[in-house]
Amino acid sequence: MSQSAKRIVLASRPVGEPKPSDFRLEDYAVPTPGDGQLLLRTIWLSLDPYMRGRMDDGPSYSAPVPIGGVMEGGTVCEVMASNNPGFAKGDIVLAHAGWQQYGLSDGKGLRKVDPKVAPISTAVGVLGMPGMTAYTGLLEIGKPKPGETVVVAAASGAVGSAVGQIAKIKGARAVGIAGGREKCDYVKNELGFDECLDHRDPDLAAKLKEACPKGIDVYFENVGGKVFEAVFPRLNDFARIPVCGLIADYSTIFGKDTPAPKWANSIMRAILVKRLNFRGFIVRDFAAMYPDFIREMPQWLREGKLKHREFVTEGIESAPNAFMGLLKGANFGKQLVRVAPDKA
Repeated sequence: MSQSAKRIVLASRPVGEPKPSDFRLEDYAVPTPGDGQLLLRTIWLSLDPYMRGRMDDGPSYSAPVPIGGVMEGGTVCEVMASNNPGFAKGDIVLAHAGWQQYGLSDGKGLRKVDPKVAPISTAVGVLGMPGMTAYTGLLEIGKPKPGETVVVAAASGAVGSAVGQIAKIKGARAVGIAGGREKCDYVKNELGFDECLDHRDPDLAAKLKEACPKGIDVYFENVGGKVFEAVFPRLNDFARIPVCGLIADYSTIFGKDTPAPKWANSIMRAILVKRLNFRGFIVRDFAAMYPDFIREMPQWLREGKLKHREFVTEGIESAPNAFMGLLKGANFGKQLVRVAPDKA
């Protein structure tokens, strides 16, 4: 009898915020690798806001998850069996196996992970896609200069926490925005930001003005919503705004032809008059920067210039609730699911 495993599939497309019934836990037989294939066992599953977009079937930069398909996600896996000469049993690899305990791969797109460099969970965190999103978006689009003010929302999360710390490494002031006093204290006292504001504060706009007396030169956008509304008037001439996410709006904008807000004309006028540089990006746009990223980020970690925090739930069954919590800011640090024991 073949071994059984568990996976999470998309049961229905969400209307608004995802709900438990949009996901389904299934049993399936662990597959057998064919010629050139590897059997992967998922150890760490990364949960990220972009997955909300994959749940809808509207126009986007990537294909949606089909109904009944395994939910998409980056993973750190152990090679359990290999018919591929490039990989051996026991190798740890960065993969895109999704929300399941076991999967097959032909080896394309896999990257070996060296457990000696850092804990293997960092391959889907500070040394993986979130870290590279922060590194490339800030340095390639934001281009912070010493003494400038960089503001980033979701500052205690995987991307935002790295953005602010890299800004400090480059000599800029870093002002974070996060949800709640505990997260703000962590961002300021542990990560070394110059200031951190609570996005729940009804006086956020006034507090932001106090924290940024010389205005904002770089705003790393990954939230949108009311945070953006508070930040926008404070943008300086020639400010740079890398846009990698809009987590506050994901449940309302995906799959729809969203009309322009009433204040869109004001935004366009400011873009013209202040010569603002808004640029949306996907991390793969900057794949050529990976050698620089993987050289500098581990070094900053070793030197203590870059810190990170992980928020872990246990078992593949926990993924739906953890993901729904992520979209509401329930996580404190990089959201991970430990699917199997991390022997490394």
